[in-house]
Parts: sequence; structure tokens; C-alpha cells
Amino acid sequence: MKPLIQPFFDPATSTVSYVVHSGAGSDCAIIDPVLDFDPKSGRTSTTNADQVIAFVREQKLNVTWLLETHAHADHLSGAPYLQKHLGGQIGIGAGIKDVQKAFAHVLNRKDRLDGMEFGRLFEAGETFTIGPLQARALHVPGHTPADMAYQIGDAVFVGDTLFMPDVGTARCDFPGGSASVLYRSVRRLLELPPATRLFMCHDYPPAGRGPQWETTVAEQRAANIHIRDGISEEEFVAMRTTRDATLSMPTLILPAIQVNISAGKLPEAEDNGVRYLRIPLDAI
Repeated sequence: MKPLIQPFFDPATSTVSYVVHSGAGSDCAIIDPVLDFDPKSGRTSTTNADQVIAFVREQKLNVTWLLETHAHADHLSGAPYLQKHLGGQIGIGAGIKDVQKAFAHVLNRKDRLDGMEFGRLFEAGETFTIGPLQARALHVPGHTPADMAYQIGDAVFVGDTLFMPDVGTARCDFPGGSASVLYRSVRRLLELPPATRLFMCHDYPPAGRGPQWETTVAEQRAANIHIRDGISEEEFVAMRTTRDATLSMPTLILPAIQVNISAGKLPEAEDNGVRYLRIPLDAI
């Protein structure tokens, strides 16, 4: 089936969230929802998530899934807020356990690192349904060990693997990342039928165009500046390694990672009624 897809673009983090459904009154999935966070004041807000809620209610949709493609380093997840208001089960790739372990020392986490904060841990190739829509979790590591793409009908939500063809691919220098692994993950995606629709998690548009987030396998194979047909794994790894060495850390990586590896749950308030995030010094 060809799912109906409603995108929501957050210009502050260049993130695209999606509601995927089969029509008014149907079951739906929400993919990569955003909780607004101001790093200067430490304030959270729900402007993005409230737009999603308004659309879901307008269409009379029933939320069955809140899907994360990975533990994001550039925004805080809005999944718990949406779950509170709309229901649904929070799902992510089973590799989140490896990401939790990678950051355990930095964040001084001493709790169980088994991913059980999430409602569902998807294994590679696992199938599930969204009403009449058939869905499959595709393990696409490289950016992080936990990255999952979600194939729903003729659409694939690629997370942080590919960007639009004129932007290229995701960085691979986070803990557990690997340019060679990402190359193989992307090439598996590009073996899907040419007309398969691909939906990006982010867009960082070059000068001269506005944000875009939908492309196809054929367009990526023909024009992606980093990994189009004809670019070898060796060439890609050399490019990606050189480029990643020039990139600064994402602005929100420290707040985002500690929240997102806990399924988007914010820290509990301390005895003064205030919640706190940890900022490790000289650890990354």
C-alpha cells in the first residue's frame, strides 16, 4: 500500500517528523517527534508536538506507534509528551542498548542498560503493522549502532543515513559509528526498487532552495553527492572521514543524548522541584 504521509519540519533543528497513516480514522505512526528545547534558558516547550497532536485529532487518527529512527543528538524527543496525549508504543532499534553503554561512563549511568525504557526494541528485519499498512524495521547502522529505517508500504523513513541528494550523507564519528558500515547500510537501501519513496529525518538546504525531505531511490543513486552509483566504499570512507574531522559537535548533543537514550523521558525533579541535565566536562 501507499501510505499517506504528513511531514512537520522544525527549522530550529532542521528535523522532519512524520505522521504515517492510511486515511482519516485509521491507525497511524508518528516518526521522530521533536520536543522544543532552548539551550540558552534550559526551557522546554511543545510547539512542534502540539502541531502533530492537532493534525492527529483533526484526522481522527489512532496512534499505535511512536517510532524513533535512532537516539538523536540534535533534538530532544517529543515521544513521551505525545504518548501522554495520544497513546501509542515507543519503539526503537534494539541497538539502543549499545548506545546506552557507549554513553554510560560519560553520563555516569549506573542503572540497567537494557533499553527497557522503550516499549518495543526492534530487531533487524522485524515486521509490524500500522492498521492495514505493513511495516518493516531495517537495521542501517553507521551513523550510530542503533539506527533503524522504517519501510512502510512504498515509503522508507531513512533516519540519519541519507540526506537529500545535494546534501549527501550523515556523519559517522559518534561512538560506535563507522563510515564503512554506513556505506553498506545505504547501499542496501539503494537496492530497493527505484520508485521507492525515501523520507529524510533532516534537511540542511544549500543556498538557493528551501527545506525538502522526499526523494526516491532512483534520484539518490543518480545524484547523491556522497554515495551515488559509481562511488566506491573506499572513496566514500576517505571523504566521510575527512569531512567528519572538520565538524563540530551538535549544539544539543549533551542534553539530547541523555534524554533520548531514556526514550525521551526527562530527569525527575530534585528536592527543590527543579529537573537538571548533566553536562560532563572534558569527557567528549
